[in-house]
Amino acid sequence: MAAVGAHQPGVCSTTPITAVGSARPHKRNVAYKSNGFGRSLSDLRRSSLCLAICGNPTIQCVASEPRPKKAEAEKAIKPIANPAADDASSVASNIKYHAEYTPTFSPLKFDIQKAYAATAESVRDNLVLRWNETYKHLHKTNPKHIHYLSMEFLQGRALSNAVGNLEMRDAYGAALRKFGYEMEDVYEQEPDAALGNGGLGRLASCFLDSLATLNYPAWGYGLRYKYGLFHQKITKEGQEEVAEKWLELGHPWEIIRNDIVYPIRFGGKVVEGYDGKKQWVGGENIIAVAYDVPIPGYATKNTISLRLWQTKVHAEEFNLDAFNNGEHDRAASAHASAEKICYVLYPGDASVEGKILRLKQQYTLCSASVQDIIARFKERSELTGSRVNWDFFPSKVAIQMNDTHPTLSAPELMRILIDVEGLTWDQAWHITQASVAYTNHTVLPEALEKWPLDIFQKLLPRHFEIIEKIDNQFMKLLLTSKKFEPSEMIDKIHHMRILHNSDVSKELKALMPAAFAAVKPPVATKAAAEEEVDEAAEKHDASQPQTVRMANLCVIAGHTVNGVAAIHSEIVKDDVFNDFYRLWPNKFQNKTNGVTPRRWLRFCNPDLSAVITKWLGSEEWVLDTEQLAGLRKYADDKDLHREWFQAKRSCKIKLAAYIKEKTGYSISPDALYDIQVKRIHEYKRQLLNIMGVIHRYKKMKEMSPKERKAKYVPRVVMFGGKAFATYWQAKRIVKLITDVAATVNHDPEIGDMLKVIFVPDYNVSVAEVLIPASELSQHISTAGMEASGTSNMKFCMNGCVLIGTLDGANVEIREEVGEENFFLFGARADQINALRQERADGKFEADPQFEAVKKFIKSGVFGTYDFQPLLSSLEGNEGFGRGDYFLVGKDFPSYIKAQDKVDEAYKDMDRWTKMSIMNTAGSPKFSSDRTIHEYAKEIWGIDTYPVP
Repeated sequence: MAAVGAHQPGVCSTTPITAVGSARPHKRNVAYKSNGFGRSLSDLRRSSLCLAICGNPTIQCVASEPRPKKAEAEKAIKPIANPAADDASSVASNIKYHAEYTPTFSPLKFDIQKAYAATAESVRDNLVLRWNETYKHLHKTNPKHIHYLSMEFLQGRALSNAVGNLEMRDAYGAALRKFGYEMEDVYEQEPDAALGNGGLGRLASCFLDSLATLNYPAWGYGLRYKYGLFHQKITKEGQEEVAEKWLELGHPWEIIRNDIVYPIRFGGKVVEGYDGKKQWVGGENIIAVAYDVPIPGYATKNTISLRLWQTKVHAEEFNLDAFNNGEHDRAASAHASAEKICYVLYPGDASVEGKILRLKQQYTLCSASVQDIIARFKERSELTGSRVNWDFFPSKVAIQMNDTHPTLSAPELMRILIDVEGLTWDQAWHITQASVAYTNHTVLPEALEKWPLDIFQKLLPRHFEIIEKIDNQFMKLLLTSKKFEPSEMIDKIHHMRILHNSDVSKELKALMPAAFAAVKPPVATKAAAEEEVDEAAEKHDASQPQTVRMANLCVIAGHTVNGVAAIHSEIVKDDVFNDFYRLWPNKFQNKTNGVTPRRWLRFCNPDLSAVITKWLGSEEWVLDTEQLAGLRKYADDKDLHREWFQAKRSCKIKLAAYIKEKTGYSISPDALYDIQVKRIHEYKRQLLNIMGVIHRYKKMKEMSPKERKAKYVPRVVMFGGKAFATYWQAKRIVKLITDVAATVNHDPEIGDMLKVIFVPDYNVSVAEVLIPASELSQHISTAGMEASGTSNMKFCMNGCVLIGTLDGANVEIREEVGEENFFLFGARADQINALRQERADGKFEADPQFEAVKKFIKSGVFGTYDFQPLLSSLEGNEGFGRGDYFLVGKDFPSYIKAQDKVDEAYKDMDRWTKMSIMNTAGSPKFSSDRTIHEYAKEIWGIDTYPVP
């Protein structure tokens, strides 16, 4: 038998491996469909690649089979509305019905864009049926719900996921062929919804998929961004940002709820009525309108909602007098001010105006969502015919704050309970603390949000009052607790309170002398004591601004705080929130992140999924990923190796076609595909990766062809991700990568031994092509700085071997897949502070190889761009933007040694294929189903409620 990695002339290695034989014993009694998954790019593109690579003109792919003429096919199909359509003929009729009777395009033709819109409407019909059933069932049973608030939901394409979760790919594939279209080509007409950017948003979307699939009662809440973060273009100048246009042709998956509208207020003032109740009046008034997106579960009727808020004002806010007087901008100023809130995800906040807009976004999300949650609680409470009992609120409502962006949901809930519903402070505080929980996603300072106190107080005056009282209440708790020594008390107050660098109330100052009495000599007079307390409690640091610390508010207001990987949760307890952990140790938990195996293996990698299903004997692993561990017993089986290799190669060929289409570069499917895709950030160390590539290129140039082949394997190094528009160092890293690519990829001496690719506008749909084809993936952040990561889990699940540091979920992945199946390098998290101090003390000596790479960049070999501002961050011993804070130089030698081990391993394809299999077999823990079960049981207290 030929070696696994050997190419056999005349044999098309793109042939997919399909499951052999019987229907699976699915625990939800759904028959296994083996041939409904199509290909991720058009069959025609794949067929031409097959010819180019295999050199076999007799290969015939599906795309080359005769198809009926479109006009004839369309005439033969009758337009019949049938929301419950589940076979090819009725699905085709329903598609035709929507093409004719709910048209969004010209009636004179049925082009592929119209085919997508009509197909989406047809699928949505089915989802609406399930959606309504789910809502009625949960309305009747009235269980406790989880409400997941997130500034981001990175959904990806909805059509492919919905058809997959409905298990109707065969029916829709056959129906579309009646119109002369392939399903994959129709899928590609859908733009990704621009509602997120990175791991935070993708995690939220995976969680919604798992919540629906596992039949938990749930709502997702976010904002409907018109222009997203940005669409990334790669030019000769590096990254260019332009507005997303995902809504330009409509979004068939959303349903506007014109009856779900809530008022939102900014500014104004707080007045006290005769009854002593506070009222927030005046200011800017807008409304938030609900747009609902159905989220179907896999192999279940349960379909939950992602509710997105769009901001606007009522028509009467348009100033007709001003308009008719020619003051057109002033006439529409109220509309413009409201609508811009939902224009862009994470608008730049370097200016005061940018900070105000971001704070408006966060409050809009929180206020509209909390009002909606309360309205639903009251509606369902009143079904019994009795008065609303607010004591039951925590038994019906759980609110999860996904990072600090939704922090204002806590004071907003307090405001409504006190000012609108008339509850006492103590009642409202008890309800809030019992309902709200917080997920911390990072240790980076910029993610632990702090708002300027003056801006916050002016924009949200009532919330400032509430937070001020929470802050005072918390400091009083600190002063009367026995968790800290009296000598620590002032320091703890300054570190833990919400309102940083702000005044301390007279009541609290009166408690402080007792703290000092235990550690300081008694003072002569009462006046002297008061003076000393004032000095300790009130003296502001003029260099420090007054801020509202949102993370501290989250920890104080929430009943639970969780990290998202084992190592991250320990850092949260030992460092980020150590004082809070000492105060409330039982409040802190770990919930290691996960990803949905439906989108991230079953649907995006049908060839490998078929291999898995064949060898495990059923497709139950899609709902029970623990079964993937069963692959371990076949890890040395040569037949599995061959099929696994062929499935991987099929994905690599698809990716090669995609890269050619998007970048113009040709890459060989025989090379090692090495991929790093994530947000561009210094701590994620794309700079380390590209400097390693430069080192490799430099060494290759110094070698003869024979030496090159002996030392290295052919490799394609791919990058993807967006640099924030005002993050200049990150944008310089993108520029360096693209300049290196332009040089290396046109070097005839190197040829296919090394290629460098920057994949433009990385998003979910791009990931669905990249990840299945990956063989090595880089997760190389500075240890202790990545909370978890989820792309590492997706790569691992798809049989990709990881190279990385002991950071985030890498630690747990390495434990699960086995140390021998993970390429480890770099300093540990517990060494980082000492290493930075060593650098500051001038004791660090850079590796000569590292210095040679810097010199090579400066030589101009990669063009005339001045990279000194980027390289200077790696130089010096300390200072802002200096001193190699992220330890690129320190970890470089270890990184290069690990990459040498990668080359050695890849030369033995039997060994590498086994490593690949062991990664998939070790991935069960990293399903978001497991994560959601843990949240449900240990934080939210919710149960499953499947629709009968």
